[in-house]
Amino acid sequence: MRVLVVNPGSTGLKTALVEDGETVGTAEVGSGSALDEVARVAAQWLPLDAAAVRFVHGGPDHLAPVVLTSEVLAHLEGVTPLAPLHNPTALAAARALASAHPELPLVACFDTTFHAGLPASAATYPVPREWTERWRLRRYGFHGLSHAWASRRAADLLDRPVEELRIVVCHLGGGASLCAVAGGRSVDTTMGFTPLEGLAMQVRSGTVDPGLVLWLQRTAGLGPDELEEGLERRSGMAGLSGTSGDMREIVAGLDAGDARCRAAFDLYVHRLVRELGGMVVSAGGLDALVFTGGVGEHHPRVRAAVAERLGWLGVDVDPVRNEAPRDEDRDIASDQSAVRVLVVTAREELVAAEHAAQVLARS
Repeated sequence: MRVLVVNPGSTGLKTALVEDGETVGTAEVGSGSALDEVARVAAQWLPLDAAAVRFVHGGPDHLAPVVLTSEVLAHLEGVTPLAPLHNPTALAAARALASAHPELPLVACFDTTFHAGLPASAATYPVPREWTERWRLRRYGFHGLSHAWASRRAADLLDRPVEELRIVVCHLGGGASLCAVAGGRSVDTTMGFTPLEGLAMQVRSGTVDPGLVLWLQRTAGLGPDELEEGLERRSGMAGLSGTSGDMREIVAGLDAGDARCRAAFDLYVHRLVRELGGMVVSAGGLDALVFTGGVGEHHPRVRAAVAERLGWLGVDVDPVRNEAPRDEDRDIASDQSAVRVLVVTAREELVAAEHAAQVLARS
């Protein structure tokens, strides 16, 4: 089966061609006006059996992959405010494909699917019950395609059934989240109702005191649009360092002695390690710590800083293995480490293609 996978991220748009479970082609087409390129890429890769479009958020009615009908597209348009950095691009890409290739089956694959079975204690917000019931509020969790792949791949690397492992996956990219995986299932994660909750990210704030937001609105006079712009696009590493927030710039600033980059890096690691502790508790222990995503895969300084702070858990990274400029999936833990530390290439396209095949097989 040949599946075109369209993967909108917060910093760009990627496409991949997956054939019988293997990625045989990739193309990064950007975003915005470059969305026209999605249809062109699809034409180059014909014949196709389906296209899978990654949607970060499907709202409460779409927690499982689904064929993209006009009704589904209209519903996803309605939940766009819950993922303003991602869903608009996904919608535009889906419509571009539907217009250029109307015969091609389209499937929406959701980042929330892997977390759909979160325990109620992890999925529920402690707000008035009538709010939860009226607006169907819950913690959805995101990066599910990546967390699903990384946990399965970790089990393969360790030659153990995923159901026997307690894993914490660190998806660190432009967006970032952690996931506790126990018994092969997501049991906790750092993102919640929207992808704004949790870790400090490239341009997103992550979790802040809701009282601070109320104060900014009531006392400082910031309106909803200004708050959204600040928290979604001008916070995180960018807001702290005065750079774009890209970890490459942060590390370069560290090497140059830039105090703002040092403060940003230290906060990034502090938030990451603090949330990691909670994920370990939720998983019931830690057999494997997995790094994936652009930062997780390519920044040994981040991995080393995290491992150093987790030494009390038995995490010990081998410096030579950690620094080796290799792209393959690998174990970078020292021989004496009580926890295996893995670097896994993000392969969201493989899980999305699987989901598309499953949906079409049922239809």
